[in-house]
Amino acid sequence: MTSPAARSERDHAPLRDAVATLLPRLTAFSRDLYDHPELGYREFRSVEAFAARLEAAGIAIERGTGGIPTAFTAQLGTRASGPQVAITAEYDALPGVGHGCGHNVIAASSLGAFLALAPLFEARDGADPLPGGVTLVGTPAEEGGGGKELLIQAGAFDAYDAAVMVHPSGRDVAAGPLSAKRQVVATFRGRTAHAAANPHLGRNALDGAVTAYQAIAQLRQHIPTTDRVHGVFLEAGTRPNIVPERAVLEFFLRSPEIDSLLALSERVEAVFHGAALTAGVGVDVVWDAEPIYLPHRLNAPLAERYAANLAGRREVPTRREDTAAVGSSDIGNVSHVLPTIQPFVAIGDPDIPGHSRERADSTLTPDGERAIADSAFGVAATALDVLTDDALREAAWADFHAQGDPVRVGDLVPLAPWPTFPEPVG
Repeated sequence: MTSPAARSERDHAPLRDAVATLLPRLTAFSRDLYDHPELGYREFRSVEAFAARLEAAGIAIERGTGGIPTAFTAQLGTRASGPQVAITAEYDALPGVGHGCGHNVIAASSLGAFLALAPLFEARDGADPLPGGVTLVGTPAEEGGGGKELLIQAGAFDAYDAAVMVHPSGRDVAAGPLSAKRQVVATFRGRTAHAAANPHLGRNALDGAVTAYQAIAQLRQHIPTTDRVHGVFLEAGTRPNIVPERAVLEFFLRSPEIDSLLALSERVEAVFHGAALTAGVGVDVVWDAEPIYLPHRLNAPLAERYAANLAGRREVPTRREDTAAVGSSDIGNVSHVLPTIQPFVAIGDPDIPGHSRERADSTLTPDGERAIADSAFGVAATALDVLTDDALREAAWADFHAQGDPVRVGDLVPLAPWPTFPEPVG
């Protein structure tokens, strides 16, 4: 009987070879997504691009997973028995900046890892096929819309032992923190009047919104430095000579822990009601029109194995003590239902801002190509280890449960309504 450690070492070599062979196709795939960016829940072309690569390899794709038109799954091995790993892929872009978060690299590396693993599920050279199964899970609308949360609600992440993907960044780290995030919209309601002839008969909704915006700016002085509150005016009146009867604010709130996010929410809602009272207007406060994003529950055993697998290709610290949780992702929601890692892979200058055209362009550089290769191998090798190493699976689950019970968003707040999904164009 071959030991898990010996089998893992033996099987990593074909993964390296497979990724090297796949790399030209993966970089072309990444550029194709870069050239055709699509917003959340509109990624119809991107899904078909995945389908073309999978079907060319003889692998079937299931579109519309969980009732979400631009979600998909593809399967290696069997879901009926044995260990199970989900390799997640993101592929939505940002308005105005395209793939400024590098989701084209995520898509290419996840696809590459999945295709590199495919031959190992067949008997070869006297070796048994890999046990269990690996599922490529296409998760739309990470940048807004919470595709992974909707897939969780639909049961698409049930009965896996691990989930893994890699995200571009300015620095390498195997376990990087992510903040919880929620959304709130405050609609201030006043009364119109002629702003010059009889302003005393009006009630200015914009005054209420401006007061709220300024009060939240003051609130920022008295919240933990790890928290974030940032917002915009969606509506602010129509004409200067009409007292505005309607003004709308939208804010995102972030905090590194669930409890602190809920506490911050209470303080922000109090600001809205206080501002409305000051201006003599009404206010309607609506939370979570989009799903809450939970903080990332880090998994040390999986992160350490990923870092070890990349030794010799790039130096990946397991943790960076100087890295604060500021960004958010719906991968955090997955991490609260099963052991999950989302390592970060460095591309280009570490000072390139996220969500920028410069970040998008960096994915097309030789550094971006190297990131695809290293990430695809790291994901594939770590997935293989989860399938073949009983001790790793046990350690990953022990670490998960040591941080608490599984958490689902519906246990914390009312669930956001499911969106009305766009139809394909043309």
